Amino acid sequence: MRRLLLPAALVAASFFAGMVVTGRLGPGEQATAQSGVPAPATPAPTRPALPSGPLPELADVAERAMPSVVNISAVGSRQVQLPFGYFDEPTQSAGSGVIIKRTGDTGYVLTNAHVIGDATEMTVVLFNRRERPAELVGIDPYADLALLRVKDPTLQPITWGDSSRLRVAEWVMAIGNPYQLGETVTLGIVSALGRTNPQISVVADYIQTDAAINPGNSGGALVNRRGELVGINTWIYSQSGGYQGIGFAVPSNLARDVATQLERFGKVRRGTIAGILRIAPLNTALAADLGVRSTEGVVIYRMRRGQGDAWAAGIRAGDVIVGFNGTPITDTEGFERAMLTAPVGSVATLRVRRGREEFDIKVPITDAPVRNQ
Repeated sequence: MRRLLLPAALVAASFFAGMVVTGRLGPGEQATAQSGVPAPATPAPTRPALPSGPLPELADVAERAMPSVVNISAVGSRQVQLPFGYFDEPTQSAGSGVIIKRTGDTGYVLTNAHVIGDATEMTVVLFNRRERPAELVGIDPYADLALLRVKDPTLQPITWGDSSRLRVAEWVMAIGNPYQLGETVTLGIVSALGRTNPQISVVADYIQTDAAINPGNSGGALVNRRGELVGINTWIYSQSGGYQGIGFAVPSNLARDVATQLERFGKVRRGTIAGILRIAPLNTALAADLGVRSTEGVVIYRMRRGQGDAWAAGIRAGDVIVGFNGTPITDTEGFERAMLTAPVGSVATLRVRRGREEFDIKVPITDAPVRNQ
């Protein structure tokens, strides 16, 4: 399980987001106090209806989802340089995975790319304790997801859930293999939605949960009250290396799209603009040097002069990109995400500022280079 020290602002933001200003007269109360005439009644804001009926039995949800979660062991090697030469150092990792599909005796297991790493041999342990060799179908390092192929007639695929329908404070269950204990279930809620972390992925908006997630839970299932898969547990915020109540999962809608492409093509086609080598955030000093009025957007800091689609389309170093296919661009992560998620073979419309001018440039989207994990 990856461990990252997030900025203190992430924690502080959660407190400020919950603050409510009270103790002031509302508009209707002010009108009554000033004129003595009752103000028109203000309709109460509508709230989503609460689910009817009792909460589901947790044991029933766990029994439905647990057979779809497997333990993964990955063994490989990496080349290490020493003063007298190179040698291959054995590597081993363990994590979790989720059975998402079965056709006949062949099934597919979705997990994190960092669980697989550079492994050449992978084994999964099923819920019924059967051990089966696994074959790597493909990896998408941009989303930190990998797909394995396993043969066994007893594989039980999980039911996909719709992560776009998740709500903050909805309860969820995490199932995985923390510290190689196997088949461990923890319970929590959705703490937040739409969390980002460019150090891991610029294409994922993570689900934050306080369900206990520890090393070894990577690749495991985050399920809702119906036992449906709504996320793939991926990383934790921790100062100790263990559970601190802040875990993150790749939303199921993104995971499902990635898994479909990996099964079909063996990879996920990610987009880029050929010829752009480096982009940078725009600050006040840089904006002044470039003669632009605003610090919105990102600047093309370096590119291939006379080469590539960007140059041919008319983009030049120093141009500021403020829009991508009609979507405002405010930071480098937003621009990278827009490129990576644009359909390969399409033509993107970039909104460009150059000095006091602003105009559109159309440029083709091509395959992004393979990214190492």
